[in-house]
Amino acid sequence: MPKINFTPQKRIDHIRRELARRGEVEIDKLAKSLNVSEMTIRRDLAVLEERGEVVRTYGGAASAQRLTFEFTFKSQYQKNLQAKRAIAKKAIEFIENGQTIILDTGTTTLEIARALKGKRRITVITTSLAVVSELQFDQNIELILLGGYLRDGSPDLHGPITEQNLDMFRVDITFMGADAVGTDGVIYTNDLRVRNLDVMMAKISEKVIPVVDSSKFNKNAMCKIISPKEYKMIITDSGLDKRIKRKLEKMSINIVIA
Repeated sequence: MPKINFTPQKRIDHIRRELARRGEVEIDKLAKSLNVSEMTIRRDLAVLEERGEVVRTYGGAASAQRLTFEFTFKSQYQKNLQAKRAIAKKAIEFIENGQTIILDTGTTTLEIARALKGKRRITVITTSLAVVSELQFDQNIELILLGGYLRDGSPDLHGPITEQNLDMFRVDITFMGADAVGTDGVIYTNDLRVRNLDVMMAKISEKVIPVVDSSKFNKNAMCKIISPKEYKMIITDSGLDKRIKRKLEKMSINIVIA
């Protein structure tokens, strides 16, 4: 079989296709598939690295966009992780068998998904690909992923398709994440796209339970989601300042400490 000679541009295009398909590539496999030396592949990867398209790894390279996304999400997930796990453990105590719940976007609701696995027969509706990844093989959980556009920098879906799909449901509980809880008990987010979905989630729910770690209290963010009139209970961790807790309780908010 005659050897095929690929031009440098065709090699780079091939590498880009492999990165788009798999997220990472190995030098030895590329060299074999393109009939060139490993040194040639290293030079091609150096070109892509200089353009900011890849990050070099041991024996290969990974898509820079994918790594940036994963680092951002993982770094958010690691913040106050023990508090989020405690909140999740407390949150599932309020779920009854046979109920339908919504798990909002965010890393605290992802912990609720992890706490749910194998424990009860419920239906979970979500816009989060991370939640789906956790629950997709659990036989005790009916899982509904709402369609839509992928949100930049986050494994979540949003947009008019998502909102239209939400409108057909009625659910028992929405567990809602937040970027901030104001001194007046208002729940905030920094993302308008999340705000629109959360407002609709609250509208179709019998009960809304914000799940927010204590670091986010006594703060504001760009968009208001719901006021204390629209929820009666919030679950947080033991780091919540007692003065903030007392002030919110005076607004008839049930502060559940995990």
